[in-house]
Amino acid sequence: SGTHLIAPPPVIPRQPPGRCGREPAILAGARRYLRGTSSSCSRCLVRAQPPLRRQDMSATGAWKELLIDGKVKFKVPAHLELIKKVGSGAYGTVASFQDPKTGTKLAVKKISDAFHDLIDGKRILREVKLLRSFRHDNIICILDMYPPDHPDFDDIYIVTDLMETDLHRVIYSKQMLNDEHHQYFSYQILRGLLYLHSANVVHRDLKPSNILVNKNCDLKICDFGLARGFGSQEDDPTLTDYVVTRWYRAPEVVLLASEYTKSIDVWSVGCILCELIGRKPIFTGKDHLDQIKKIISVLGSPTEEDLEWLPARSPARNFIKKVPTCAKQPWSTVYPKATKNGIEAIEQMLTFDPTKRVDVPGTLTLPYYETLHMPDD
Repeated sequence: SGTHLIAPPPVIPRQPPGRCGREPAILAGARRYLRGTSSSCSRCLVRAQPPLRRQDMSATGAWKELLIDGKVKFKVPAHLELIKKVGSGAYGTVASFQDPKTGTKLAVKKISDAFHDLIDGKRILREVKLLRSFRHDNIICILDMYPPDHPDFDDIYIVTDLMETDLHRVIYSKQMLNDEHHQYFSYQILRGLLYLHSANVVHRDLKPSNILVNKNCDLKICDFGLARGFGSQEDDPTLTDYVVTRWYRAPEVVLLASEYTKSIDVWSVGCILCELIGRKPIFTGKDHLDQIKKIISVLGSPTEEDLEWLPARSPARNFIKKVPTCAKQPWSTVYPKATKNGIEAIEQMLTFDPTKRVDVPGTLTLPYYETLHMPDD
């Protein structure tokens, strides 16, 4: 959580892997060959890389201590070899290691004073509990945990797949991103969301820096510190408004609606797709009220029908009515280089009324993802 990579992003292919001039293809999952392959395209003959297996890498009992950047002390199994520091953030420091016996590369995150703050401790615990249950190509996987060696339970270490960078750094690099990249990245995010939502889990904090990628364009969603379940026991409590970095918040979250649904994640994906195409965020509000104004300035003033999901005399509804009337900007003007199908996908995901917004299964069947989607995804 909150980790910012310090290394420059790797050079990604000019064309996403698993696609060729003859027939498009996509990784269908672990230990499967790519579908829709071409015998003349080497990329189509590459076997899908199976995900790393969860393993008790700390079972040997031998440990060693080392310093990262000469100041952060790590305690890891003795057989692991340090590669480099990957990054650091509010919740800890991440370093990459390699197991010389297997050649496996891992990311180890050290969270210092994990439970010093109650709120942060709950977020860390929530993330660990969720990631220990998930198993999907597009979701970061916890492979192991190194428990503290003293009763204070201060520092914990979380071992995950090693990813080279995040989508934020790719977007703001000078690398070329074409429409196939936009499709491939956003499709993988939606594919991961389909898995999450099928488990009644909403991420609530999707943004480019929480999307990890490799140089072969593989993508994994991370940072589940704000995720929550939508099970029957969680229907009644008031949902927190501290969800999603402001620029990626759906209108219902910005307006502090007492209830929201999984569709808030779909809105965030729409914002990310816009950022991929335009290489900058689409809605950059300075505060809650300015965020709504920024959204309305592009989508146009919502109609009475668009506001039916809000209570008739609520402060949020009254505020929207006071915002100066704005005409909708054509998406073809906002993103003149976007394809027709890409614009349709944006329109479906960035719908002001959450009850009319497309859900994740609906996004995967849009024409924009027709060449990538498979029913068993």
